[in-house]
Amino acid sequence: MPANLDGQLVVAISSRALFDFEEENELFEAEDDRAYMALQEARLDLPAKPGVAFSLVNKLLAFNTPEQARVEIVVLSRNDPVSGMRVFRSAKHYGLGIQRGVFTRGESPWRYLRPLNAQLFLSANEADVRSALAAGVAAARVLPLSAKASAEHPDELRIAFDGDAVLFSDEAERVFQSEGLSAFQSHESAHANIPLAAGPFKPVLEALQGLQRQPGGGMRVRTALVTARSAPAHERAIRTLMDWRIEVDEAMFLGGLAKGEFLREFEPDFFFDDQAGHIASAAAHVPAGHVSSGVSNP
Repeated sequence: MPANLDGQLVVAISSRALFDFEEENELFEAEDDRAYMALQEARLDLPAKPGVAFSLVNKLLAFNTPEQARVEIVVLSRNDPVSGMRVFRSAKHYGLGIQRGVFTRGESPWRYLRPLNAQLFLSANEADVRSALAAGVAAARVLPLSAKASAEHPDELRIAFDGDAVLFSDEAERVFQSEGLSAFQSHESAHANIPLAAGPFKPVLEALQGLQRQPGGGMRVRTALVTARSAPAHERAIRTLMDWRIEVDEAMFLGGLAKGEFLREFEPDFFFDDQAGHIASAAAHVPAGHVSSGVSNP
């Protein structure tokens, strides 16, 4: 019987999201891929420093036990196979149980998300993220220079999500952008009992709830909805989650306040938002990824 990843949360991640390859990337952009490959080969025995999504990956893998594999991390990268050796060696150095990888040497790797049945793709490449989202896979462009995750919660995976165009569809956001705040509030009040359609990250939140209900390896999950909505538009968001039978641990209805300082206090291992301004605010404090979906990202 061939191996399969059925029943697991499959996360595909680029090498630049997992490890700090910014110095090497600067050489690639200044010269060419052969200079980059030569530098990676020269550094094969030098473990790369942790990148912006390292804490997220490390904690996700901690849900696996000898009896049950619940999370699979696959490196999906534009790197060449030689550079891929350094990725695997770095993962082994840090004790990350990563066994699978696809390295495409400059070609977009997003098409391999389908045979992997990946639920989430993290990459520093905007085009790859947009392609993944268009194919129906939750994806975010990581900001490699984001703040690193706090070390204050070693036994708890913390993830924060924006609402509209991330967990939910961009239906309400379209009303806001075309007609303004007052129309948005009226629309959401009138539709409070009608659940919003799912956004790209609903399956990710569902998978996290599965991990939350059956924790493994001593790890727990804590989630937060961090949204620019405020009363009375809060009710539709909460009722939508209730209709989905999905719970979040914290909900922040900020009415347009900058999200960064609130996220600093929540201390997530990662935050996902569709608006560049919110991501810029967040990245100063926490690991952050831009979800290039919805009306805000034509």
